[in-house]
Amino acid sequence: MDRGSELSDFLRTRRARVTPDAAGLPPDPRPRRVPGLRRDEVARLAGVSSEYYTRLEQGRARNPSPEVVEALAAALRLDHSEREHLGNLLARPRPAARRAPASPQRVRPGLRMTLEALERVPAFVIGRRTEVLATNRLAREVMTDFDALPVKQRSIARFILLNPEARHRLVDWEQGAAETVAMLRLEAGRSPHDRQLTDLVGELMVRSPEFGRWWHDHRVLSRTHGLKRYRHPLVGELDFHYESFPVPGDPEQVLCVYNVEPDSETARAIGILGGWTAPPPPTTPARADHRADGPSAD
Repeated sequence: MDRGSELSDFLRTRRARVTPDAAGLPPDPRPRRVPGLRRDEVARLAGVSSEYYTRLEQGRARNPSPEVVEALAAALRLDHSEREHLGNLLARPRPAARRAPASPQRVRPGLRMTLEALERVPAFVIGRRTEVLATNRLAREVMTDFDALPVKQRSIARFILLNPEARHRLVDWEQGAAETVAMLRLEAGRSPHDRQLTDLVGELMVRSPEFGRWWHDHRVLSRTHGLKRYRHPLVGELDFHYESFPVPGDPEQVLCVYNVEPDSETARAIGILGGWTAPPPPTTPARADHRADGPSAD
Protein backbone atom coordinates (compact mmCIF):
# COMPACT_ATOMS: atom_id res chain seq x y z
CA MET A 1 0.00 0.00 0.00
CA ASP A 2 1.37 3.42 -0.99
CA ARG A 3 0.94 5.43 2.20
CA GLY A 4 1.40 8.74 0.40
CA SER A 5 -1.50 8.18 -1.97
CA GLU A 6 -3.59 6.58 0.78
CA LEU A 7 -3.11 9.60 3.01
CA SER A 8 -3.89 11.99 0.16
CA ASP A 9 -7.09 10.17 -0.78
CA PHE A 10 -8.21 9.80 2.82
CA LEU A 11 -7.78 13.48 3.66
CA ARG A 12 -9.39 14.56 0.40
CA THR A 13 -12.46 12.35 0.87
CA ARG A 14 -12.85 13.36 4.52
CA ARG A 15 -12.77 17.10 3.82
CA ALA A 16 -15.18 16.64 0.91
CA ARG A 17 -17.93 15.53 3.28
CA VAL A 18 -17.66 18.48 5.71
CA THR A 19 -19.57 21.58 4.62
CA PRO A 20 -18.40 25.09 5.60
CA ASP A 21 -21.65 25.60 7.51
CA ALA A 22 -21.12 22.42 9.50
CA ALA A 23 -17.56 23.51 10.27
CA GLY A 24 -18.78 26.88 11.53
CA LEU A 25 -17.02 28.92 8.86
CA PRO A 26 -18.41 32.30 7.76
CA PRO A 27 -19.93 32.60 4.25
CA ASP A 28 -17.33 32.79 1.47
CA PRO A 29 -18.35 34.54 -1.79
CA ARG A 30 -15.70 32.74 -3.84
CA PRO A 31 -16.97 30.14 -6.32
CA ARG A 32 -16.65 26.68 -4.78
CA ARG A 33 -15.18 24.15 -7.20
CA VAL A 34 -14.94 21.24 -4.75
CA PRO A 35 -17.50 19.66 -2.42
CA GLY A 36 -16.93 20.24 1.24
CA LEU A 37 -14.00 22.18 2.60
CA ARG A 38 -11.13 23.71 0.65
CA ARG A 39 -7.57 22.96 1.70
CA ASP A 40 -7.07 26.45 3.08
CA GLU A 41 -10.25 26.09 5.15
CA VAL A 42 -9.02 22.84 6.72
CA ALA A 43 -5.69 24.52 7.44
CA ARG A 44 -7.43 27.45 9.11
CA LEU A 45 -9.56 25.17 11.26
CA ALA A 46 -6.53 23.07 12.26
CA GLY A 47 -4.34 26.06 13.00
CA VAL A 48 -1.64 25.24 10.43
CA SER A 49 -0.49 27.04 7.32
CA SER A 50 -2.20 26.35 4.02
CA GLU A 51 1.17 25.41 2.52
CA TYR A 52 1.84 22.85 5.26
CA TYR A 53 -1.58 21.23 4.92
CA THR A 54 -1.16 21.06 1.14
CA ARG A 55 2.16 19.25 1.56
CA LEU A 56 0.54 16.94 4.09
CA GLU A 57 -2.34 16.05 1.79
CA GLN A 58 0.09 15.47 -1.06
CA GLY A 59 2.11 13.08 1.09
CA ARG A 60 5.15 15.38 1.20
CA ALA A 61 5.07 16.20 4.94
CA ARG A 62 5.54 13.39 7.43
CA ASN A 63 5.56 12.93 11.18
CA PRO A 64 3.37 15.84 12.30
CA SER A 65 3.15 16.36 16.03
CA PRO A 66 0.33 14.66 17.99
CA GLU A 67 -1.19 18.10 18.49
CA VAL A 68 -1.37 18.70 14.73
CA VAL A 69 -2.89 15.25 14.14
CA GLU A 70 -5.53 15.93 16.79
CA ALA A 71 -6.27 19.37 15.33
CA LEU A 72 -6.70 17.86 11.85
CA ALA A 73 -8.99 15.15 13.23
CA ALA A 74 -11.14 17.78 14.93
CA ALA A 75 -11.25 19.99 11.82
CA LEU A 76 -12.32 17.06 9.64
CA ARG A 77 -14.73 15.75 12.29
CA LEU A 78 -13.18 12.31 12.34
CA ASP A 79 -14.64 9.56 14.51
CA HIS A 80 -12.56 7.18 16.65
CA SER A 81 -11.77 4.75 13.83
CA GLU A 82 -10.90 7.55 11.43
CA ARG A 83 -8.57 9.16 13.98
CA GLU A 84 -6.78 5.85 14.40
CA HIS A 85 -6.51 5.47 10.63
CA LEU A 86 -5.10 8.98 10.20
CA GLY A 87 -2.50 8.25 12.88
CA ASN A 88 -1.56 5.01 11.14
CA LEU A 89 -1.14 6.72 7.78
CA LEU A 90 1.01 9.47 9.30
CA ALA A 91 3.20 7.15 11.39
CA ARG A 92 6.85 6.70 10.47
CA PRO A 93 7.16 3.42 8.52
CA ARG A 94 9.40 0.76 10.03
CA PRO A 95 12.58 -0.11 8.11
CA ALA A 96 12.14 -3.18 5.91
CA ALA A 97 14.75 -5.13 7.89
CA ARG A 98 12.63 -4.85 11.04
CA ARG A 99 9.42 -6.15 9.50
CA ALA A 100 9.26 -9.68 10.82
CA PRO A 101 6.76 -11.91 9.01
CA ALA A 102 3.56 -12.42 10.96
CA SER A 103 3.31 -15.83 12.59
CA PRO A 104 0.20 -17.97 12.05
CA GLN A 105 -2.56 -17.20 14.53
CA ARG A 106 -3.78 -19.95 16.82
CA VAL A 107 -6.56 -19.92 19.38
CA ARG A 108 -5.38 -21.12 22.76
CA PRO A 109 -7.27 -24.04 24.38
CA GLY A 110 -8.73 -21.92 27.16
CA LEU A 111 -10.34 -19.57 24.66
CA ARG A 112 -11.83 -22.50 22.78
CA MET A 113 -13.33 -23.72 26.05
CA THR A 114 -14.80 -20.25 26.56
CA LEU A 115 -16.45 -20.45 23.13
CA GLU A 116 -17.99 -23.82 23.89
CA ALA A 117 -19.17 -22.61 27.30
CA LEU A 118 -21.19 -19.90 25.51
CA GLU A 119 -23.65 -22.54 24.40
CA ARG A 120 -26.78 -20.34 24.29
CA VAL A 121 -25.48 -17.66 21.87
CA PRO A 122 -23.33 -17.62 18.73
CA ALA A 123 -19.69 -16.74 19.43
CA PHE A 124 -16.51 -16.83 17.37
CA VAL A 125 -12.94 -15.53 17.22
CA ILE A 126 -11.59 -13.56 14.28
CA GLY A 127 -7.98 -12.62 13.61
CA ARG A 128 -6.06 -10.65 11.03
CA ARG A 129 -7.77 -9.97 7.70
CA THR A 130 -11.17 -11.01 9.23
CA GLU A 131 -10.03 -14.64 9.28
CA VAL A 132 -12.30 -16.86 11.37
CA LEU A 133 -10.08 -18.74 13.82
CA ALA A 134 -12.68 -20.57 15.92
CA THR A 135 -16.46 -20.83 16.27
CA ASN A 136 -18.98 -22.41 18.57
CA ARG A 137 -21.88 -24.59 17.47
CA LEU A 138 -24.50 -21.82 17.21
CA ALA A 139 -22.17 -19.52 15.26
CA ARG A 140 -21.67 -22.28 12.69
CA GLU A 141 -25.42 -22.73 12.47
CA VAL A 142 -26.40 -19.04 12.26
CA MET A 143 -23.60 -17.78 9.98
CA THR A 144 -22.06 -20.68 8.08
CA ASP A 145 -19.96 -23.69 9.01
CA PHE A 146 -16.53 -22.10 8.65
CA ASP A 147 -14.89 -25.25 10.01
CA ALA A 148 -16.14 -27.15 6.95
CA LEU A 149 -14.57 -24.65 4.51
CA PRO A 150 -11.01 -24.81 3.17
CA VAL A 151 -8.67 -22.85 5.45
CA LYS A 152 -8.20 -20.04 2.92
CA GLN A 153 -11.97 -19.51 2.71
CA ARG A 154 -12.47 -19.13 6.49
CA SER A 155 -12.80 -15.37 6.29
CA ILE A 156 -15.66 -13.02 7.11
CA ALA A 157 -14.72 -10.85 4.12
CA ARG A 158 -14.61 -13.73 1.65
CA PHE A 159 -17.84 -15.19 2.98
CA ILE A 160 -19.85 -11.97 2.89
CA LEU A 161 -18.48 -10.61 -0.40
CA LEU A 162 -17.98 -13.79 -2.44
CA ASN A 163 -20.33 -16.46 -1.11
CA PRO A 164 -23.89 -16.21 -2.49
CA GLU A 165 -25.21 -17.79 0.72
CA ALA A 166 -24.28 -14.63 2.64
CA ARG A 167 -26.76 -12.53 0.64
CA HIS A 168 -29.54 -14.77 1.96
CA ARG A 169 -28.20 -15.10 5.50
CA LEU A 170 -27.57 -11.39 6.16
CA VAL A 171 -30.81 -9.41 6.27
CA ASP A 172 -28.94 -6.12 5.66
CA TRP A 173 -26.35 -7.61 3.31
CA GLU A 174 -25.26 -4.35 1.65
CA GLN A 175 -24.69 -2.61 4.97
CA GLY A 176 -22.80 -5.60 6.39
CA ALA A 177 -20.68 -5.94 3.26
CA ALA A 178 -19.78 -2.24 3.19
CA GLU A 179 -18.84 -2.35 6.88
CA THR A 180 -16.63 -5.37 6.25
CA VAL A 181 -14.77 -3.47 3.52
CA ALA A 182 -14.33 -0.56 5.95
CA MET A 183 -12.81 -2.98 8.49
CA LEU A 184 -10.31 -4.19 5.88
CA ARG A 185 -9.44 -0.58 4.99
CA LEU A 186 -8.68 0.17 8.66
CA GLU A 187 -6.48 -2.92 8.89
CA ALA A 188 -4.65 -1.94 5.71
CA GLY A 189 -3.64 1.28 7.47
CA ARG A 190 -2.38 -0.69 10.47
CA SER A 191 -0.51 -3.29 8.41
CA PRO A 192 0.50 -1.69 5.09
CA HIS A 193 3.10 -4.41 4.41
CA ASP A 194 0.83 -7.41 5.00
CA ARG A 195 1.17 -9.30 1.73
CA GLN A 196 -1.74 -11.63 2.47
CA LEU A 197 -3.99 -8.63 3.09
CA THR A 198 -2.84 -7.06 -0.18
CA ASP A 199 -3.62 -10.31 -2.00
CA LEU A 200 -7.06 -10.48 -0.37
CA VAL A 201 -7.88 -6.91 -1.43
CA GLY A 202 -6.76 -7.72 -4.98
CA GLU A 203 -8.91 -10.85 -5.08
CA LEU A 204 -11.97 -9.01 -3.79
CA MET A 205 -11.40 -6.17 -6.25
CA VAL A 206 -11.55 -8.66 -9.12
CA ARG A 207 -14.28 -11.01 -7.91
CA SER A 208 -16.73 -8.74 -6.06
CA PRO A 209 -18.66 -6.25 -8.20
CA GLU A 210 -19.31 -3.95 -5.23
CA PHE A 211 -15.96 -4.09 -3.48
CA GLY A 212 -14.15 -1.44 -5.55
CA ARG A 213 -16.80 1.22 -4.96
CA TRP A 214 -16.72 0.72 -1.19
CA TRP A 215 -12.93 0.46 -1.06
CA HIS A 216 -12.45 3.77 -2.86
CA ASP A 217 -14.80 5.50 -0.40
CA HIS A 218 -11.92 5.25 2.12
CA ARG A 219 -14.39 4.55 4.91
CA VAL A 220 -12.84 2.88 7.98
CA LEU A 221 -14.59 1.09 10.79
CA SER A 222 -13.74 -0.79 13.95
CA ARG A 223 -16.78 -2.83 14.92
CA THR A 224 -17.02 -3.04 18.69
CA HIS A 225 -20.76 -3.43 19.25
CA GLY A 226 -24.04 -3.02 17.45
CA LEU A 227 -26.91 -4.88 15.84
CA LYS A 228 -26.79 -7.83 13.46
CA ARG A 229 -29.73 -9.40 11.67
CA TYR A 230 -29.56 -12.87 10.14
CA ARG A 231 -32.04 -15.02 8.27
CA HIS A 232 -31.98 -18.74 9.06
CA PRO A 233 -33.69 -21.21 6.70
CA LEU A 234 -35.35 -23.08 9.58
CA VAL A 235 -36.24 -20.45 12.21
CA GLY A 236 -36.46 -17.22 10.19
CA GLU A 237 -35.03 -13.80 11.09
CA LEU A 238 -32.75 -13.43 14.10
CA ASP A 239 -31.77 -10.14 15.77
CA PHE A 240 -28.52 -10.00 17.74
CA HIS A 241 -26.75 -7.41 19.87
CA TYR A 242 -23.10 -8.12 19.22
CA GLU A 243 -20.13 -7.25 21.42
CA SER A 244 -16.47 -7.59 20.44
CA PHE A 245 -13.57 -8.01 22.88
CA PRO A 246 -9.83 -7.99 22.10
CA VAL A 247 -8.37 -11.23 23.44
CA PRO A 248 -5.99 -10.66 26.38
CA GLY A 249 -2.49 -11.65 25.36
CA ASP A 250 -3.21 -11.34 21.62
CA PRO A 251 -4.89 -8.05 20.64
CA GLU A 252 -4.97 -9.18 17.00
CA GLN A 253 -7.61 -11.74 17.98
CA VAL A 254 -11.14 -10.59 18.75
CA LEU A 255 -13.88 -12.55 20.53
CA CYS A 256 -17.30 -11.74 19.04
CA VAL A 257 -20.47 -12.65 20.92
CA TYR A 258 -23.99 -12.38 19.45
CA ASN A 259 -26.28 -11.72 22.42
CA VAL A 260 -30.07 -12.00 22.31
CA GLU A 261 -32.82 -10.12 24.13
CA PRO A 262 -34.35 -12.31 26.87
CA ASP A 263 -37.85 -13.59 26.09
CA SER A 264 -37.62 -12.30 22.50
CA GLU A 265 -38.56 -14.13 19.32
CA THR A 266 -34.84 -14.52 18.61
CA ALA A 267 -34.26 -16.06 22.06
CA ARG A 268 -37.01 -18.59 21.43
CA ALA A 269 -35.72 -19.34 17.93
CA ILE A 270 -32.16 -19.78 19.17
CA GLY A 271 -33.43 -22.13 21.87
CA ILE A 272 -35.15 -24.24 19.22
CA LEU A 273 -32.10 -24.12 16.96
CA GLY A 274 -29.84 -25.10 19.83
CA GLY A 275 -32.03 -28.08 20.65
CA TRP A 276 -32.10 -29.28 17.05
CA THR A 277 -28.34 -29.05 16.63
CA ALA A 278 -27.22 -30.21 20.08
CA PRO A 279 -24.97 -33.27 20.00
CA PRO A 280 -26.56 -36.41 21.43
CA PRO A 281 -25.71 -37.12 25.08
CA PRO A 282 -22.95 -39.68 25.56
CA THR A 283 -24.25 -43.16 26.03
CA THR A 284 -23.21 -45.15 29.07
CA PRO A 285 -22.72 -48.85 28.40
CA ALA A 286 -24.95 -51.08 30.48
CA ARG A 287 -23.15 -52.51 33.45
CA ALA A 288 -23.04 -56.28 33.54
CA ASP A 289 -24.48 -57.90 36.61
CA HIS A 290 -21.55 -59.74 38.13
CA ARG A 291 -23.35 -60.88 41.27
CA ALA A 292 -22.40 -64.44 42.05
CA ASP A 293 -25.13 -67.04 42.09
CA GLY A 294 -26.23 -68.04 45.55
CA PRO A 295 -24.90 -71.30 46.96
CA SER A 296 -26.72 -74.33 45.69
CA ALA A 297 -28.38 -76.70 48.10
CA ASP A 298 -26.85 -80.15 48.42
